[in-house]
Amino acid sequence: MTEEIDVQFARINDVTIHYQVIGAPADRPVIVFVNSLGTDFRIWRDVVVRLAGDYAIVLYDKRGHGLSDVGQLPSSIEDHATDLAGLLDLLSVKDAVILGLSVGGLIAQSLYQRRPDLVGALILCDTAHKIGTAESWNARIAAVERNGIGSIVDAIMERWFTPAFRRPESTAYSGYCNMLTRQPVEGYIAACEAIRDADFTEAAKRITVPTICIVGDQDGSTPPDLVLSTAKLIPGARYEVIPDCAHIPCVEQPEALTVIIRAFLTTLAPGETNR
Repeated sequence: MTEEIDVQFARINDVTIHYQVIGAPADRPVIVFVNSLGTDFRIWRDVVVRLAGDYAIVLYDKRGHGLSDVGQLPSSIEDHATDLAGLLDLLSVKDAVILGLSVGGLIAQSLYQRRPDLVGALILCDTAHKIGTAESWNARIAAVERNGIGSIVDAIMERWFTPAFRRPESTAYSGYCNMLTRQPVEGYIAACEAIRDADFTEAAKRITVPTICIVGDQDGSTPPDLVLSTAKLIPGARYEVIPDCAHIPCVEQPEALTVIIRAFLTTLAPGETNR
């Protein structure tokens, strides 16, 4: 991987995937960022600027989000993991640190299950072994099918961000509302269905790479108790809570999240995340 910033599109599994690579010296680990439901990879900006140069970075829009294709429907978490595996194979990346937020954490767990050669460590951020119930996801899907993503924005934002962030005068808050509502409806619904049907409870017990589970103390989507239960399933997993933060710490508390990421990476033995 070069030290240039490169934005590209790749055809993976008959899906056009939008991705970005930020290179680093050849001996530095690669961090792969997998974003949450209803967002694109721009949510990572304030973390990436704090890590760029010290680590090689891969960002991408999962299928149905951002500038990537929706792809064939329905799609599963395993389909998302296969997309990511194809992208990492294209980039000749192995033993990467996979940092998954929310549904991104489910994709990270599936990637480890399917292609452990690609995963040197896991950072599972505001995610769990199983997220929500069939009833809750079906209700959300029905609401979006009836009235569009805009009809659920207020409810979703209460889970994503603390009241301090959701101030009416906050232009950043307004911008992230725009990001959610501008995702393709069919891609959003497909991802909701994939989350609904995913359960990594048993698979989590077989994770053997270094893992940390991180959560905002006010997360309304994957509350701290749920994230802690996931950490307890994974042998040797660490657990960290970010104060004054809800579901999207890379937006609301990027400095605190970056500190935790750096501290975790310093605990890895040499060679654990070699490419």
